[in-house]
Amino acid sequence: MSLVKLSIKGISYSQTQNGAYALILNEVDGERKLPIVIGAFEAQSIAIALEKEIKPPRPLTHDLFKNFAERFDIVVKQVIIHKLVDGVFYSSIICERDKIEEIIDARTSDAIALALRFNAPIFTYKNILDKAGIYLKANSQEEDKDSQDIDDILSNPETFGKEEEGSQSGRMYIKHSLEELNDLLGQAVAHEDYEKAAQIRDEISKRES
Repeated sequence: MSLVKLSIKGISYSQTQNGAYALILNEVDGERKLPIVIGAFEAQSIAIALEKEIKPPRPLTHDLFKNFAERFDIVVKQVIIHKLVDGVFYSSIICERDKIEEIIDARTSDAIALALRFNAPIFTYKNILDKAGIYLKANSQEEDKDSQDIDDILSNPETFGKEEEGSQSGRMYIKHSLEELNDLLGQAVAHEDYEKAAQIRDEISKRES
């Protein structure tokens, strides 16, 4: 299976699920977006890593992991989002020490937070992007919105909770038919509601798998 490189577009605050965020990944050589619902702590950690100038007074958990790894000459080479099951993304961290490669299982949000700190590339498999990717037309208004979302996360740390990524995903859409879900997905995409689009997409994927 071929790998597809991803970049981070931004983070969008959930309008429907308190304390949750949607991490938006871009297909580097394409137009598809991959929204992933993540918890608030991970959103904060990723947002801080994106804003290079911001340094927390004490190391966050992912900063501690990086410091620990560097002390023992462990390097994160890349992150691969390798599986999607029932709306949950599974990832692997590819590490190297003394030219020996190791693969470590991780939550996608944690893996990406570490990839940012190690300047490591992020990949997924083409079949996952085919199944879960969403086409969204890029425009300056959307870019401004994503930038504002990240600013909001950084300036309002008191809103952060501890919900697991995807824990509530799709539950509110169980009673909808596939046709209704596809209509709702189109509406969510049109309104740039990434988190809602991710939840609907995950419910559709569950029924089609």
